[in-house]
Amino acid sequence: MLELFGSGLISIWLEMAGVNVKPIDALDILTWQGSPGLVLAADPNPAGATTVLEYLKGLQTLKLVAANQTQSQGIWIQSGPMLMANHEGTTPLPAASLTKVATSLVALRNLGPDHQFQTLVSATGPLHNGVLQGDLVITGGGDPMFVWEEAIALGNSLNQMGIKRITGNLVITGNFAMNFQRHPLLAGQMLKQVLNAATWSRAATFQHLLMPKGTPKPQVVIAGGVKVEAQANPQQTLLLRHHSLPLKQIIREMNVFSNNEIAQMLADTVGGAQVVQSTAARLARVPQSEIQLVNGSGLGQENRISPRAVCAMFMAIQQQALTYQLTLADLFPVSGFDHRGTLHSRHLPVATIMKTGTLRDVSALAGVMPTRDRGLVWFAIINRGTNVAGFRTGQDQLLQRLVQQLQVAPGVPASLIPHIAVNTIPQLGAASRNEMLYGG
Repeated sequence: MLELFGSGLISIWLEMAGVNVKPIDALDILTWQGSPGLVLAADPNPAGATTVLEYLKGLQTLKLVAANQTQSQGIWIQSGPMLMANHEGTTPLPAASLTKVATSLVALRNLGPDHQFQTLVSATGPLHNGVLQGDLVITGGGDPMFVWEEAIALGNSLNQMGIKRITGNLVITGNFAMNFQRHPLLAGQMLKQVLNAATWSRAATFQHLLMPKGTPKPQVVIAGGVKVEAQANPQQTLLLRHHSLPLKQIIREMNVFSNNEIAQMLADTVGGAQVVQSTAARLARVPQSEIQLVNGSGLGQENRISPRAVCAMFMAIQQQALTYQLTLADLFPVSGFDHRGTLHSRHLPVATIMKTGTLRDVSALAGVMPTRDRGLVWFAIINRGTNVAGFRTGQDQLLQRLVQQLQVAPGVPASLIPHIAVNTIPQLGAASRNEMLYGG
């Protein structure tokens, strides 16, 4: 039998079970995986396997799947080094937005939680009496959450610098998106509109109402049109550097609302789907074949991930988060605490950290939940079939039954308590993130 209980493995298992251990042990949180993605022992408690078997039978009874379709349902449930249940758990299946778990892992690993994307604002001519004689140039830096509020704050900063009118064009260069619109011309047209409150749409007006009371309405009139150029004018003068929200907040918003555009922009930033795929498999220590991606969002049947790989990626994210004094709860929605986005209308055990995934014929749920008898229980459920609502109900009931079997945790483990306040909206449009560089 494998040597399961060396002192190092005991401390790591305790960490995975939600028990505090020394920080040096936490850094090796995945080293118990003796070979890529494999657990070291089966759980002697049959609760997990029995509950999953009843769940699969229930899918047939409710006619959510036919008797010959159970092989298209993937489940992996694990606690520390113990495998509690496995049904097609190593088979790559269409994972929908569980793909965002891979994108989250690689973005966090490659960029760090405090990374901020920069959007540069420059001018091609001089400023006289509030009039910029030339073009206003926006150089995008890949900010996936440059939205109405951010643009309003940027316009107010330009006004504060004394800029009220642009005689030339609004020129877009670099990787610029606005309101999740990645087409540069369309994004630029929205930015031009919002820089001048006199041309605001109803959407811009509504978002301004949600900003702190007294937030000014920008008045930057651009006489010309919107142009997209491959490269910025080398003679331009840098006016302002806009810093995005920190990456940890962007990742959390992406996962709370399962935003496809944020996910794709983050994937592009780190090198694209193939880089996300290979890096995620390496960090999660699973075979490359169990993570097959064509994009960073999960749109399309071509994105395939095994349930085991999803659990392993969640564990790898926890490992990365610990090195920054963060937890999974800082990056994903938490049941019982968050009331926005994909948690709406779900009935999951309290303190479950989760990610959903949905396509026309895919319903997926994965994450981790605390229990009394098995500490942290990692799970991934990927259902194939067209009754998405029925699958969601069944997923929730499966986790509830499992918690009943393993008993409710007496409290939320420290490893699942967020450091960032949950159920709060990020401070979009904060003037403090606009670094004004031009003195007049």
